[in-house]
Amino acid sequence: MHVVATAGHVDHGKSTLVRALTGMEPDRLEEERRRGLTIELGYAWTALPSGERVAFVDVPGHERFLGTMLAGVGPVPAVMFVVAADEGWMPQSEEHLVALRTLGVRLGLLAVTRADLADPGPAMAEAQARLAKAGLGDAEAVAVSGRTGVGLDRLRAALDRLVVALPAPDPGAPVRLWIDRAFSVRGSGTVVTGTLPAGRVRTGDELELDGEPVRVRGLESLKEHVEAVTGVARVAVNLRGRVAAERGHALVTPGAWTRTDLVDVRLTPAEGAEGPDGSGGAAGALPPRLTVHIGSAAVPCEVRPLGPDAARLRLARPLPLHLGDVLLLRDPGRDPGRDRSVLRVLAGAAVLDVRPPGLARRGAARDRAAALSQAAPDAASLLRAHRLLRTADLVAMGCPPSGRPVLGDWHADPGYWAGLEARLPEVVRRHAARDPLEPGMPLEAARHELGLPDRRLVAALVRPPLAVADGRIVAGPAGLPAPVAGAVRRLAAELAERPFLAPDAGRLAALGLGPRELGAAVRAGALLRIAEGVVLLPGADRRAAAVLAGLPQPFTVSQAKTALDTSRRVAVPLLEHLDRAGLTERLDDAHRRCPPR
Repeated sequence: MHVVATAGHVDHGKSTLVRALTGMEPDRLEEERRRGLTIELGYAWTALPSGERVAFVDVPGHERFLGTMLAGVGPVPAVMFVVAADEGWMPQSEEHLVALRTLGVRLGLLAVTRADLADPGPAMAEAQARLAKAGLGDAEAVAVSGRTGVGLDRLRAALDRLVVALPAPDPGAPVRLWIDRAFSVRGSGTVVTGTLPAGRVRTGDELELDGEPVRVRGLESLKEHVEAVTGVARVAVNLRGRVAAERGHALVTPGAWTRTDLVDVRLTPAEGAEGPDGSGGAAGALPPRLTVHIGSAAVPCEVRPLGPDAARLRLARPLPLHLGDVLLLRDPGRDPGRDRSVLRVLAGAAVLDVRPPGLARRGAARDRAAALSQAAPDAASLLRAHRLLRTADLVAMGCPPSGRPVLGDWHADPGYWAGLEARLPEVVRRHAARDPLEPGMPLEAARHELGLPDRRLVAALVRPPLAVADGRIVAGPAGLPAPVAGAVRRLAAELAERPFLAPDAGRLAALGLGPRELGAAVRAGALLRIAEGVVLLPGADRRAAAVLAGLPQPFTVSQAKTALDTSRRVAVPLLEHLDRAGLTERLDDAHRRCPPR
């Protein structure tokens, strides 16, 4: 299925055209049919000559219902722009086009209606020029009459060509279904409808609505009961759970989106938009209060300018967002009836951070604007701003990590992590100078000094000659004879690349670490004995447990060996050591798991 929205000035024949194409009445309300004016979103569908099915979201064209129009267009990938031959381009045509351009809609076609009442040529030429300027220059143009049927076959063929050009949605994408209708059905409960842009919804799925779990009780698409539906599609979802659904809310995949009421954005002024002082749509010229539109949502927000093209938006309620989402900023206070040349759509806002840092110190806003000028909607930019993030946080922000974690599911900005590694020895040295009798620096004290959220991250930063022993950072092989200390340093260098591949007895002997030397190094906390003849660097057991925690649970010895990049000779005694330490649990002869923490 494909979904296309209508757009265009009021009374230019959008609903008439949809009715002629589908044989269905898109105007649902009695008042709409009585007045001949679309007030609410309408829906109709048909099969094209190729056999492809297309559903139309018919939007109101009247200036008073711009918010409703945006709710219909927001989740839809393509548009059928309608202009009447006898009236040509009109003010609301321009406002709809500005909204489409700001939202990033670049695929569509032009239908010049009422071609039986006037020569469609002049209106078509002007509309094509306007569309081309807005990035819709490839839109095919068709002259048509919804009343007489002239040109409908050409329009159906053009729709066929349009839907073939639409990008294929990702069926594995996380679900975000913006609700455009919500109602109750006797005996079934709450039903919501919307346009599913990507992903898949199945009967029995658990989703979230405003952070609350709900279950999919049943599904319909184009009035047909289905067990599953894949985007792009019009879908009706029967929900089970404590549901208080309404337009502008969204059904989402749990854990796959960040519900936030504070975002940092990069602004793109809408062409022709003016600030309240007559200036352009730069951040400083925007009114302090606007309405944010995304999907079917329309939420009031407060605008804090950060720089010429950057702002922080505080939303009146949380929305499920990803980096890269485009918000449309509209001024709800403007009355287009006074001056129809003044647009209410002021800017587009590309989301660059859904958990922005605080701006407490002097000059913080200026520095944040400079950082956002270099930002992109990816994990690297997020890590530069936040320094440390868990995998689940990055996924929920829409930027799954591509690099390896520094520990478990923790990811770090490379520059920040390298700086911590460089600072740690000095932090330990200062602690030893303050209290020379204390046997090393507690991991918790180092965590506090470095400002880290997890003491395991401190242990992951420890490099020779530092080591971790009994929950403290010690200065490596202090007190060992020089030849043994040198041998331990050489071993540490060899283990730097593959920290869990313990050398065999022959290699230990070649390094100068015989049984007596190994015993002294273990007693001094310079080495960790896993089993007879198997030694690693201090803290390697906890680092191994952190790696294993990232595996699908439970796991086998073979899976652990691969994840740790070691040999079975080391993996078996290392796992037994982790069992004794409570860092893993043995479930049966073949499987272990990391206990929940």
